[in-house]
Amino acid sequence: MFECLKDAVAGRPDLQRIGRYMDSSFLLEVGDTPYHVTVKNGHVTAVDTGPFKMRSWDFAIRASKEVWDVFSSDMPPSGYQDLFAMTRYGHASLDGNTAPLLHNLRYVKELLALPRTLRQETSQ
Repeated sequence: MFECLKDAVAGRPDLQRIGRYMDSSFLLEVGDTPYHVTVKNGHVTAVDTGPFKMRSWDFAIRASKEVWDVFSSDMPPSGYQDLFAMTRYGHASLDGNTAPLLHNLRYVKELLALPRTLRQETSQ
């Protein structure tokens, strides 16, 4: 699901500019599948698929595959349209040091929405 992030960000200089101060690694869990995402100066340098042993990360965003599928739909319903909506309604969880997430919130939100955006762009 999130394997496309590295290539997708490489073709979006506007998104790279928004995240130019982000230097962090984080974990995205889609059900039982973990993705370790590394960001350097707004560029996604790696998206590794786990399982991992002793891999460090700054923060983690966890949700079931079904929740991510709803989030990635063209018009997600209320409670699924945003990272914080998903956590507020108990669909997703955040763990770890959330300071890098909050400092780069717009970048992370747009990064997570890229699979939806790419699908919409290819269907046009």
